[in-house]
This record gives sequence, structure tokens and C-alpha cells, in this order.
Amino acid sequence: MPHDVSTSTRPRLRATPWTEYPWADVPAQDPAPTAAPPFPEGIGDIALAGQPTGYAHLAARGTPTVGQFTATAREASAVLARPAFWPRRRGHWQPAPRPARRRATGRMRIAAVALEPNEFVALPALGGAASGSGVLYLAHGRAHMVTSAPDGEMLAVQELDTDRARVLAAGDRHRLVNTGTETAVVVRVAG
Repeated sequence: MPHDVSTSTRPRLRATPWTEYPWADVPAQDPAPTAAPPFPEGIGDIALAGQPTGYAHLAARGTPTVGQFTATAREASAVLARPAFWPRRRGHWQPAPRPARRRATGRMRIAAVALEPNEFVALPALGGAASGSGVLYLAHGRAHMVTSAPDGEMLAVQELDTDRARVLAAGDRHRLVNTGTETAVVVRVAG
């Protein structure tokens, strides 16, 4: 017996006009930027990139750039060029005097060392990834930075210049040596 489509018990699907769908009447979004909606409280919230999260422990902290380190070191070395502001203890890293630290912002630390002729001092380690960079700047005199291998072999010798900053990466086994005939003063800015 042939099957009659008109007597079928299945419901017929009807074509629905596009205007009957609820999202069809949504107006177009304004292209102007709007403020981000507040984030709901709770664990596991998803934050949009670049938007504040509302959680203090997730707040972005500004990390100083190499350019900021260099500008701060240049200004601190201009102050330390005067002998009245040189570190009193020779051969030891010390916090720079207050006038030299005036430009430092955020988490920058400024230290200075004064070396007598033929004296040397080790550069302190810069730490982990959060504080993995720094800058050396010569304020007075003549000095070289010596980099050595773990077995003590000299790998590199670089002269510090009064017109140029020396950028440091995280690491150790660096030493400063006064190679001149007068006191050398070096500024170190790290963050």
C-alpha cells in the first residue's frame, strides 16, 4: 500500500520568516568603545586581555624598561660626578645618596661604588626574572667590567664609558676593575 504523505502523523515543519527570531531585531552595535562590564565575584573568572580584573594580587605592576634604567643612571651619575657625593666606604656597593636617588621610581634601586686604582669589586647578582636586568654607568674615572667563567677563566673585558650605559642581564661572575690612576665611581641601577 502506498504511503500517503498527507495522512502522516508527524508534524509538518513550516518555514518561519526571519523576523520571528528574537535576535533579528537586535540593533547594530555602536563602534565607539564602551567601558568593560564589572567582573563577577568568584574563583575561575575569565578576564579579558588588557582589562582590569578586580583582584589586587593580579594587578599588573609596571616594570622599568632599559631606557628608564639608563635615564635614571645618567641622572644619578651626573650627581655622583661631584666628589662631595661619592660613597664614603671604598670598594663596597652602597645605596646612592638621596640626591642621586631622586629620579628613581617604582622598584628601581640605585647603588654606587667608589674604587681606588687597581681595586676591584664583584657585581651583585641581579636576581630572578622579576629583577633580571640592570644598568651600569660610569660617573667618574676609568673602569672595566670583567666577565669570567665558573672555573675562573676570563671570558670578556669591556670598558665602561662615561657617555654610554652598560646593560646587564641576570647573572653573576662580573667584576668591576678600576684601571685608571684616580678614583672610579660607578652607578648601578636595577629593578
